[in-house]
Amino acid sequence: MPTPPFAEIDDVLRDALGTRFSAAVVRVEQGGTLRHERAFGRTRDDGPAQPVYADSRFDLASLTKVFVATVALALVARGALALDAPLAHVVPEWRDTDHATITLRRILAHDAGFKSGADYRTLLGSNVEQFALTEPLAARVGERVIYSDLGFIALGTVVARGAKTASLARAVEPALRSWGATDTAYRPAGRARLAIPATETDAWRGSVQADVHDEKAYLMGGVAGHAGLFGTARDVALLGEWYLAPLRGRATPLDRLLAREAVGEQAWDAVLRRGLGWALKTTDDNSAGPLMAPDAFGHTGFTGTSVWVDTQRDLTVVLLTNAVHHGRSDIKAIRAAVADAAVHAADRA
Repeated sequence: MPTPPFAEIDDVLRDALGTRFSAAVVRVEQGGTLRHERAFGRTRDDGPAQPVYADSRFDLASLTKVFVATVALALVARGALALDAPLAHVVPEWRDTDHATITLRRILAHDAGFKSGADYRTLLGSNVEQFALTEPLAARVGERVIYSDLGFIALGTVVARGAKTASLARAVEPALRSWGATDTAYRPAGRARLAIPATETDAWRGSVQADVHDEKAYLMGGVAGHAGLFGTARDVALLGEWYLAPLRGRATPLDRLLAREAVGEQAWDAVLRRGLGWALKTTDDNSAGPLMAPDAFGHTGFTGTSVWVDTQRDLTVVLLTNAVHHGRSDIKAIRAAVADAAVHAADRA
């Protein structure tokens, strides 16, 4: 009997289940069509749990950044924001400061000069948004790439003000729903919370389930530009498709030129290559694996989530896990193995 084409992916995830995470969903699309989707495990390993399904929602962690960046680019397409004009007219707090020349492009490319982050313990009792907006920069605008949570917290402010909404959630969630990502939102509520895989148990909050894992986003009430969204593998694959489709002649809800620009190189250094919101593949030794095309784009999330898009193979690979449930060790090798297995299957098709 022939081996199923995606058995290699399933073997990788089964081997890691129970030691690296309690829950995982993998989804592979090619040509905008579902090729493989499977769920593994249960919502937690340390108590009563529910099974995980293909449509289970996970804490997306920093995949939030790409969703919020996408809403920002939609505001550019509408004329509500500009990509290359200084944002001090949107963020008056930046006038007459070292932030005055920051543009949306520089925030999205992570070279606006923001510090990477801050220890949440120093922010207890503080306004995290105002801290992100006013903390002195670590570098001159455009000088170097610094992957920055603070920059994307500031992006949340820019998006909410550009959309003229009372909160970031009111700018992001309706946009995502209108584009078909109907299961992705901030702050899960009600009985659905029990179906979300648990993340970490820590001394500060105890067992974290269905509340955002990221501490800074938690201090912001669960709504932020850098973290906070919960969503499904289908919606994350759709996010990739919005940017892949213009490269392959398919329809997209985004401005086609901006979508193409977003997955092209905007900033770089010896280690990192950045698009607009997206990470771009660098060396073979990253979570995209060695087999994906050199111009692949994607992103990872600290909780154990990732998406990688191979533009040459028209291939999108989504992996959602709750890896931090078993500690904060890196799952880069697992992500890369899943990506390689998806490429093997695509090349055999």
